[in-house]
Amino acid sequence: MSEPVLSVERLCVRYDHPLGVVRAVDDVSFTLQPNERFGLAGESGSGKSTMALAILRLIKPPGRIDGGEVRLGATRLSGLSDAAMRRLRLAGIALVPQGSMNALNPVLSVKAQIGDALADHGERLTSQALTRRARDLLGFVGLPPEVADRYPHELSGGMKQRACIAIAICLRPSVIIADEPTSALDVVVQRQVMETLGRVQRDLGAAVILVGHDMGLMAQFVDRLGIMYAGRLVEVAPIAQMVTRPRHPYTNMLIASLPSLEQKGTMQGIPGLAPLLRDLPAGCAFHPRCPLAAARCRVERPEVRDVEGSLVACHLA
Repeated sequence: MSEPVLSVERLCVRYDHPLGVVRAVDDVSFTLQPNERFGLAGESGSGKSTMALAILRLIKPPGRIDGGEVRLGATRLSGLSDAAMRRLRLAGIALVPQGSMNALNPVLSVKAQIGDALADHGERLTSQALTRRARDLLGFVGLPPEVADRYPHELSGGMKQRACIAIAICLRPSVIIADEPTSALDVVVQRQVMETLGRVQRDLGAAVILVGHDMGLMAQFVDRLGIMYAGRLVEVAPIAQMVTRPRHPYTNMLIASLPSLEQKGTMQGIPGLAPLLRDLPAGCAFHPRCPLAAARCRVERPEVRDVEGSLVACHLA
């Protein structure tokens, strides 16, 4: 196997709160191979977006990265100055943000925002050169050239999202983090955006981390999937193996909650609520909701271990 393009080792993110410390990301490790599509899924509040921001070193107070290491190739991101980390964003690792309506500057044209991204990394182009560059990038994501001169309010939701992808790839990064890129879009536009992201990933030869909670979308797009619960990565496996033979009870219940053509009208949810991250139960955080929980699960936190090719944090796997 080739060297990973991104390595996350025992990453921890904490938020200081008057009622206690919130452990938003708790001792998470995974690797990303070149050209790989890796998914991070789980319920809202499980730590997925916090993980994405921590990889990019965009956690702001009262949050803090409290331990662990992130490497982009051989580069330790924690060892970089703020200025060096800023230069690395977009050029080495880029973010396609959640909610394109809030990500784009409403008073600047799309071309101007691409120009700002390039100028921030030392590429100051003439007006004509910037126009050509912007139109090339927009064509790369399937948008007509005239979009370069439009403002965000003149674009549909899907066009805004593809404009965000164009900005993210303007310096050809080796890793793209897409944080719920299809949220608030209808299913037809969702498919268009994901096809655009997949084409861009292939053409650039980049690796992608797709963050979301749509298990159906994950099954169609990613090569490997990680499941997060209460700030921890509880299972990682190739997507085909994950869907056909999930090892963790939480993963199994997530997949079982998907609508089925065979059992129309039957919806199966996960009982209970996710725990407060500042007040986690003893043992396995999932045991209050787990139908298989044993006495050991209530007192001993499971460590991640290899079970026939899946990495699982469960005593019962």
